[in-house]
Amino acid sequence: MELNFKTFGSGPALIILHGLFGSLDNWQTLARKYAAHFSVYIVDQRNHGKSPHTDAAFTYRSLADDLLAFMEQQGMYSASLLGHSMGGKVVMQFAAENESMVERMVVADMATRRYSPHHDAVLQVLASIPFAELDSRKAATEWMTEQMSDVATRQFLLKSLQRTLNGPHEFAWKFNFPVLYRDYDLILEAVEADFALDVPVLFLRGGDSNYVRDEYLLEIREIFPQAELATLEGAGHWLHADQPQAFFDTSLKFLLGS
Repeated sequence: MELNFKTFGSGPALIILHGLFGSLDNWQTLARKYAAHFSVYIVDQRNHGKSPHTDAAFTYRSLADDLLAFMEQQGMYSASLLGHSMGGKVVMQFAAENESMVERMVVADMATRRYSPHHDAVLQVLASIPFAELDSRKAATEWMTEQMSDVATRQFLLKSLQRTLNGPHEFAWKFNFPVLYRDYDLILEAVEADFALDVPVLFLRGGDSNYVRDEYLLEIREIFPQAELATLEGAGHWLHADQPQAFFDTSLKFLLGS
């Protein structure tokens, strides 16, 4: 599988993976800033953005295999990794299977554990959007506003609304919603590792998010004994959007080992 990607800058490699229902577009602004220090690769994961859509099981092992294939295609022997949310689990699973290929790693607002289902309302909205009735982005925005009061979530999802070229409707999601919905339980799964990993990793969480609670740190360090934890106050789950400068400064300092 050849993943869609964009690259910026020069120097040691830094690969950035987005979260569920996202795309590389969510990371372009920050990628250009990291590019002053790294060769930055922002990647659409399978079933997202412009990367291939497939009916195969959507598992973290398959996503980690995609990342390995991507690095091999680019001639990379090692890289630093940054993953947000679902992308955070992908880079952790990749490290568990390819430890020697990871220089340093930033995991944004995600822990190693299995999570309880918590996207029910979002999934219901995504499943029920009346594409046949939407003839403009304004109409889609108005419909989403009626269905979803959380502004951050609504704006995030609307970024993945695209015009279709040959589809039956004028708009569609960039992501493969039927497969993501079908395999939602797999997306909640924990990282699987057979032993503790000697990888420097920063778990960067939003102060207003509950994805990485203090009590999770013990189980995180069972897999990543070197794990560091930092909190961005005034940020929720999309901490890189809520506090972009603080996110950049904190993550860059760690990635540079300074």
